[in-house]
Amino acid sequence: MAMMTPGVYIVEKDAFPSSVVEVPTAVPAFIGYTQRHDDKGKDLTLTPMKVTSLAEYDQYFGGAPSLVDKYSLSTDAPENLQVGPPDPVVTLADGPRYLHRAEGTRRYMYYGLRSFFQNGGGPCYIVSLGGYDETLNKDSFVEGIQALLKEQEPTMVAFPDAVLLSEEECREVQQVAMDHCGKTQSRFAILDVYDGYLPKKDCMERFRNLTSENRKYAAAYYPWIETSIVSAADASLNYKALEGGTEVITQILTEDLVDPKTGEPDQDSIDQLTGAMSEAETDSQIATANDGLVAASKRYAEVLKHVRTDLNRIPPSATMAGVYTRVDNSRGVWKAPANVGLTGVVKPSVNITHDEQEDLNVHVTGKSVNAIRSFIGEGTLVWGARTLDGNSLDWRYIQVRRTMILLEQSIKLASKAYVFEANDANTWTTMKSMIRNFLTGIWKRGGLAGATPDAAFSVHVGLGETMTPEDILEGILRITVLVAPTRPAEFIEITFQQKMQES
Repeated sequence: MAMMTPGVYIVEKDAFPSSVVEVPTAVPAFIGYTQRHDDKGKDLTLTPMKVTSLAEYDQYFGGAPSLVDKYSLSTDAPENLQVGPPDPVVTLADGPRYLHRAEGTRRYMYYGLRSFFQNGGGPCYIVSLGGYDETLNKDSFVEGIQALLKEQEPTMVAFPDAVLLSEEECREVQQVAMDHCGKTQSRFAILDVYDGYLPKKDCMERFRNLTSENRKYAAAYYPWIETSIVSAADASLNYKALEGGTEVITQILTEDLVDPKTGEPDQDSIDQLTGAMSEAETDSQIATANDGLVAASKRYAEVLKHVRTDLNRIPPSATMAGVYTRVDNSRGVWKAPANVGLTGVVKPSVNITHDEQEDLNVHVTGKSVNAIRSFIGEGTLVWGARTLDGNSLDWRYIQVRRTMILLEQSIKLASKAYVFEANDANTWTTMKSMIRNFLTGIWKRGGLAGATPDAAFSVHVGLGETMTPEDILEGILRITVLVAPTRPAEFIEITFQQKMQES
């Protein structure tokens, strides 16, 4: 301030350093196929779009895949019966009928998003790869992942539809996602185990063929989950698409609808039901005819039950993104997203025992896979918190990796204000104070381990401490931050010993 005229001048001086603002930690990006991809005429294909609720998602991307013409009943058993137990779906006098889903019609992302919001999910990004009628394409997933490079906010990446690719292509997409997270250093990938509805021996070793130097930026979950997202009202079958058409349904009704007096088929009731289904054209008419069939025929109700079971079986990545969000908002990113109940989940697709989980959690390859387990009286819980880099003492745990992402990205963004400032003691002191204040706040909330701030972290900057005279001449300001992130009590040992009676 230039003082040219006699008088009193007031100079305000900042007493406090600049502050570090925490970056968000729970903003997932979902990549997959959608019913629509349109914003008032603008094509949203491969364009990251932020939504805050399922209603907003529906506005831009539509709803669930239609069931019409997707299922059929056949005398040929599927190679891997995914829709129910290894028993016939329905047995008739001339043999069993097995339920098939038409090849290429399965889509998981919409149901995964519903589970995401049920489990505490909030704002997220959607990258649509096209409509439900699009052919599955590995390159589209890769393009969808690369499209996120232009977005700063997403902190997680999930792509449940990738398990519908061939196993090799799914593995390639997962590796691209891990490398993407390693490149940005600001994201974490949540992966699904390919064929994760099968027993561990049939899918786990194949999954561990993943190769990436950025495994510390990813976690995987097994098995898939059986949800309650799709209700009985949502699962109506277009019987006209059944192999054999109305003939199969008529045969089912003939065996179920029997006159108790004569023991013969109740032809009047059969004709009434088959007539209604033959005349049904619209979705509401089909639903009404289905309701009549369900009420009249146990076998037909059994078919729809297996359809509902099939639709409700989903890979868990989107659900886990919701769990991460819920835990981050309630406890902080430094709390392990484990020992947490899953909302809207009936059970895991495969029941894992204590012994069976051993080589999931600790494996010679280091590629740990987190278990989803069912416990009596507790429901379905997430029972693991390891990254795919399980042999690393630094990056073994999910919350350690994600806490470090929070610290690194928050301090990085705050430090941009000092680019081109003088590389001298004033700047060093200001930045050191700024970082210490930020880390003290994290420590007070339980994000860092230590009885005192000095035990939890330290910040070093200065000539002869972190920089040489050559560094200053080259315009390099080096700051070293040491932190002690909290780690979970993964194994709790309680020792019991008998003592002598004293009285």
